[in-house]
Amino acid sequence: MGEGNHSKMNTKKNAPWATIIGGTVLAIAAGVIGFQVFRAEPAAAPTDQAGKVSLSNASTSPALARVNGQLIQYDAVARECFDRLGKSVLENLINRTIIHQEIERRGLVVTEAEIDDEVRKIAKRFNLPVDTWYQMLQTERDLTPVQYRRDVIWPMIALRKLAGDDVQVTDSDLHRAFQRDYGPRVRCRMIMMENVRRANEVWEKATRTPEDFDKLAREFSVESNSRALGGAIPPISRYSSADNQSLEDAAFRLQPGEISGLIQVGNRYVILKCEGRTEQVVTDIKDVENDLRVQLQEEKTQERVAVVFDDLKKQTRVDNYLTNTSTGGSNTVQSTSYTNQIQQTGSTLPGANTQAVQPASGTTLTK
Repeated sequence: MGEGNHSKMNTKKNAPWATIIGGTVLAIAAGVIGFQVFRAEPAAAPTDQAGKVSLSNASTSPALARVNGQLIQYDAVARECFDRLGKSVLENLINRTIIHQEIERRGLVVTEAEIDDEVRKIAKRFNLPVDTWYQMLQTERDLTPVQYRRDVIWPMIALRKLAGDDVQVTDSDLHRAFQRDYGPRVRCRMIMMENVRRANEVWEKATRTPEDFDKLAREFSVESNSRALGGAIPPISRYSSADNQSLEDAAFRLQPGEISGLIQVGNRYVILKCEGRTEQVVTDIKDVENDLRVQLQEEKTQERVAVVFDDLKKQTRVDNYLTNTSTGGSNTVQSTSYTNQIQQTGSTLPGANTQAVQPASGTTLTK
C-alpha cells in the first residue's frame, strides 16, 4: 500500500491493547485479576503438640496444596496475592463500587444482552469470532471472559449510560477527523531534550550540519524509541491531539530538508527535521463520512465518560484504609475503627464471586 497509506485498517490492525480492550475505561480496570480482598492473616500449616505437621482439618481455611505432608492453605495464598496486588485490586473494587452505586441511584441497569452485544462489536472490529477474542485476551492480557465482562465491559457500558447519548458530531469535527486520518502527513526525524540550554546547543549543531541530524538524535535525544532509530518517528498528522498543536503547526510549516526551531512540548524541547510528506489516502470525505461519524461518536462519548467518572470520584467519599488516604465527598474525617485485618468484601458488585475457592461459572451483571 506504500508509506502514504495510513488508513483506519492499519490503525485497527496495530491498535494498542489499551484501546483494544476498552479505551478510557481500561484505566478503571487496570491491574485486575478477579479476586476479592480477603482477611490478611497468613495461615501456617497446623501442627500437633510435638510440632509435627497435622493433616487434620484444624484450620477453617481450605487447603489448596500439600507438599510432603505440609498444607498450603487458602489464607496463605490470599495473603501472598494481597501483598503483591492488594492496592491495585482494591482500587479497582473502589472504582467499580462508585460506578455501581450511581447506576443503582439512577435506576439504570446493564443487562447480559448488552454486554454480549458489546463484546461482539469489539471482536467484529478486529474481524475475530468472539471465542477467539476471549482466547486472545486470556493469552495476551491474562483476562478471563468473566473478568473481561465484569471489569472492562460492564464499567464501560455503565459509564456510557451515566454520560448520556446526546453527543453531537459537527461538520467541523468531520473535517478535522478526515484530515487527521486520511490527509497528508509530515515525515520527520526528531530530537527531544529536557534542558533548554542544552537543546539550543544541539539545535545549533543540527542547523550547521543537517546531514548529521540522525547522529545527533542518537547521541542527544532523551526519547529512547526514536533515538535508537536516528530520530525517526511516525509521520505527523493534523489534529492528532490538542496537546500536540504546536508540534503539528511547526511540522506542517517545514519543507523537505528544513530544520525547525525549538518547539516546547510540555516540559521538553523538540527539534524536527522534515523529510517530506505522505500522500492523501482518501480524497473525498463522502467516501468515509459514515465511518468517521461513528468513530467520532465513540470518541466524544469516551471523552464524556472520562469527565463523568472524574466527577463521580470527586463527589464520592472514599476512605482507603490500606493506603491511609481519603478522597472526594465531605471533608469531614469519618471515625472508623481499623485493625490490621481486612475483612472479606461481600458480593455487592456485578460479577463478584460468592465462593472464594471455586472458579466463577457465570457473571451476575444486573441488579
